[in-house]
Amino acid sequence: MNLLSSASNTTREVLAEVDTLVASGAALDAIDVLRDAIATSADDALEARLAEVRYRAFDELAPHSAFATWPVPVSDLDRGPAHIPEIGPDDLDAELVRRSIQSHGAVRINGLLDGDRAEQLAAHIDRTLEVRSEGPTGVTRNSTSWYVALPLPQAQAKSLGRNWVSASGGLPTADSPKMLHELFETYDAIGLRDVAAAYLGERPVLSANKCTLRRVPLTSNTDWHQDGAFLGQGIRALNVWVTLTDCGVDAPGLDLVPRRFDHVVETGTGGAYFDWAVGEQVVERLSADAPVVRPEFRAGDAVLFDDLFLHRTAISPDMTRERHAIEAWFFAPTHYPDGQVPLVW
Repeated sequence: MNLLSSASNTTREVLAEVDTLVASGAALDAIDVLRDAIATSADDALEARLAEVRYRAFDELAPHSAFATWPVPVSDLDRGPAHIPEIGPDDLDAELVRRSIQSHGAVRINGLLDGDRAEQLAAHIDRTLEVRSEGPTGVTRNSTSWYVALPLPQAQAKSLGRNWVSASGGLPTADSPKMLHELFETYDAIGLRDVAAAYLGERPVLSANKCTLRRVPLTSNTDWHQDGAFLGQGIRALNVWVTLTDCGVDAPGLDLVPRRFDHVVETGTGGAYFDWAVGEQVVERLSADAPVVRPEFRAGDAVLFDDLFLHRTAISPDMTRERHAIEAWFFAPTHYPDGQVPLVW
């Protein structure tokens, strides 16, 4: 059984229109057609096709940025005590995000998602992981869009590191078309797309490699890192990390160094597990004037930061609950990192 075997005539008509648009070099228009159709009547086949079209549409983006330099100059940065600024959803805008990142490395948004939405997304992560566990012959897996591996050329498929992500309790969001669509629509509804576009200076592009549905097990390993250590130089990035469960006390949270770095710091030394990781001894030195914080988060809270923020998953032996979260890295198309699979927002 496949997603088209029980598709309605309307779905088939929409897919035929989309195929024509993509073939004519109008995949960006096809995204809008699919979104409108799904909004009218949710459909697994349309959701699966939308994930594919978002990938195809990257090549159609016209390279143009509102910003000639990066980071964008900000006057009168906050030079006060080290901390992670906290705001509410109503205060969220691109310039505040920019100022916070350049002053303290990150910004925390309390209640970016309401409790009901966070609970729903957490349940949907569980459902996605359950469907994936059915294996290739699973009935639900073959008849819904909860889990449909994004079709990619071999090299790009390998770059997703699906087995490695799975071993750490996660799943690339791009492999769940239903969740990918829900994530985009949820973030659209709360205004996050506009914030990301204004921050980056152009239409945001999500990395399939770095958008992950997470159910963090208590056995996870953790190490300090800046994502810029493996994303490369010259990129323009914004990460949106959202917890879907209360965390930081009895469930894994985040350890954060509340200061701005303007470069990738020393890696692979001081007890680091990996050559891209930052060792404990190095972190102790770098955080001397900005002590490490381990915030307590409520479900729906978020942290926004870029590729130079120093952080790690916070796990301790006394924790007893898993943590659900979604991490989504958005990039400016004109400065998109090599080796990442693009999905146009």
